[in-house]
Amino acid sequence: MIAIENLVKRHGAREVLHGVSLEARPGRVTGFVGPNGAGKSSTLRCLLGLDRADGGRALIGGSPYRELREPLRTVGAVLDGSGAHPSRTARGHLGWVASGAGISRRRVAEVLDVVGLSEAAGRRVRTFSLGMGQRLGLATALLGDPEVLVLDEPVNGLDPEGIRWIRRLLRQRADAGGTVLLSSHVLAELAEVADDVVVIAGGRVRAAGTLEEVAAGYANLEEAFFSLTAPTGGEASSEVGGGAGQAGRTGRADRAGRAGRDEREDGGRS
Repeated sequence: MIAIENLVKRHGAREVLHGVSLEARPGRVTGFVGPNGAGKSSTLRCLLGLDRADGGRALIGGSPYRELREPLRTVGAVLDGSGAHPSRTARGHLGWVASGAGISRRRVAEVLDVVGLSEAAGRRVRTFSLGMGQRLGLATALLGDPEVLVLDEPVNGLDPEGIRWIRRLLRQRADAGGTVLLSSHVLAELAEVADDVVVIAGGRVRAAGTLEEVAAGYANLEEAFFSLTAPTGGEASSEVGGGAGQAGRTGRADRAGRAGRDEREDGGRS
């Protein structure tokens, strides 16, 4: 399970995360969406111990990432591509990671097969396409057979067949009891796999809940996304003050309020 509570992050004097709270639960795929600069990457980097938060907590299985005894066996992550040195082969990169984490090298062949890179195992990473690099990053994340996956734009560079493949893989991991948190700009594709959705904009959670709850009152998730992330001026600072559950209720309350105002305006015009 992933639990982020009142996370605050500053870059100098500028606050980029304003008390972000969210949960990603076992057995479910949680989509994390927001415009560019919304705070998604900052949130994920704090969660994975790559950046230090200025306030709040980010926990994986009840512990901060830096305190996990066997991090690669607990959480697998893909941020910013494969993370492999261009001169290494796919097999060499995975072997190096496995060695440092005390994971059997037999696992290297297994994950290469899972992500469809067995035939490219001896190729240098610099010769990989963007999609192949994404597959290698996912293979690295799967090395320790972790219970938790954190993936940033995992379908970037994948063809339609690859997108369908990763959708099935993530669904299988969640159905087996795993926790999956992924960010994506491909909202239609995210709607095919996500059980829960968290919407962030301006460093604040705007809505959170099941896919059905977040999209309620809209034609689809994309319409909900654009409405929920529209600039709201001063309103944004007061919209969300608590956790993911409160954010979900806030998003639905905002929609109800807008609907009520529209009805009253229509009545006045008639």
